[in-house]
Amino acid sequence: MNDVGLGHLVPERGIRVFIANRPPLDIYQQRNNLLLMECGEIDEIARLTGNHWRKIFNVYAKIMFALLSSNKCLTTDISSWQTYRDKILLQHNSATALLFSKPYFQLETDLKSKQDNVVNIVMGKQYAASLGLDRKHNKELIIIDNDFAISKSNNIIICPYFDYRQLSNIKIDHLIKLIKKMQEVQR
Repeated sequence: MNDVGLGHLVPERGIRVFIANRPPLDIYQQRNNLLLMECGEIDEIARLTGNHWRKIFNVYAKIMFALLSSNKCLTTDISSWQTYRDKILLQHNSATALLFSKPYFQLETDLKSKQDNVVNIVMGKQYAASLGLDRKHNKELIIIDNDFAISKSNNIIICPYFDYRQLSNIKIDHLIKLIKKMQEVQR
């Protein structure tokens, strides 16, 4: 199955985020592969489409900056999540992807088989449920609380949509802890 979205995947590490919609620009509507982002492109999408997409990129950058800072994996010129967003997020060797395609691991008959050591985040409970990632369809799913659930065998975290109202800073911190815990298990 082909990943469709924005970013650059690195098989042995990274964060893949699945989203139900695409930026409302022609170039992204008909994509059928992974598009490597260029410096300034995130800002351009936000400028052309409004605050909704700006929030999605900002939340993703906050999460990645916090993860990489805590692991001391950032160079000194990346001193804020804003700089991370503008210089690294979804670009070459970032090991980040914002995917419009459905998660292919969900389509496998053997949910225990892993494709790689990437943490997969499904944005939004409704989207997750439409993929069969709910307690009704997936008994392996562990419900953590009203906002978060995990599937350990597929490295999946289900979280609120990347919007400040749904995924506040406190919830972002909780998501970061879940990602770190999942990454520790993978090692």
